[in-house]
Amino acid sequence: MRAKLRNIGPKSAAWLRQVGLRTAEDLAAAGSVGAFVKVRRAGFKPSLNLLYSLEGALQDCHWQELPEARRAELVAEYDAIIADKPLKKAPPASGPVYDRTVANDDEGDEAPFALDNEDRT
Repeated sequence: MRAKLRNIGPKSAAWLRQVGLRTAEDLAAAGSVGAFVKVRRAGFKPSLNLLYSLEGALQDCHWQELPEARRAELVAEYDAIIADKPLKKAPPASGPVYDRTVANDDEGDEAPFALDNEDRT
């Protein structure tokens, strides 16, 4: 976010930029729940504190000052959106891991990177 918004730190601002929310106007247009959903759908794993922080930024108050009733409304709205269109399951962090041994043709030495029994822990 270009303009410094209350409750929005560097990590949250980076997430928002990466989902296309670059200005306070972008955030206002998306709404706090909409912005939170975009961040979640992008694969980030923010806590509900981000949702409350976004709402606090829009209301120009500290996120901890949000009434409990408003927090519950935000969570209910988020849950309704996710129930209607669930988040996609994240792909695996990496592909399968294979163990390969490379034969060394040089004078009968052990394969490269082989560990002696003493080196294994």
